[in-house]
Amino acid sequence: MKKTISVLAILVLALNLFATPPKTQVVKFNTSAICGMCKKTIERNLYLEKGVKTAELDLKTKEVTVTYFSKKTNLNKLKKSISMSGYDADEVVADQKAHDKLPGCCQKGNKMHAD
Repeated sequence: MKKTISVLAILVLALNLFATPPKTQVVKFNTSAICGMCKKTIERNLYLEKGVKTAELDLKTKEVTVTYFSKKTNLNKLKKSISMSGYDADEVVADQKAHDKLPGCCQKGNKMHAD
């Protein structure tokens, strides 16, 4: 009898864990990206952030769209990740040291170039 109750309790717990999908959020914000190299850097660094499911930067609008698991990360951490990559993210200004390490073509104030 104890064994049956234990098995049932484990089944109920397992069903609860798998029945509720993790909550995701989608956010959009602007960056100071200029070119395809910027796009690759920003998207790669966002994917390295724990909880990021997708990251897509539109170079025409300079808007990045990120889908992430809200229990793993948040909007502030995502913007900080972009800042630490050397780029602005809305009101979060690029980390100066990281910005200075970017290729000259990717630094703010430079014109977009062909990739």
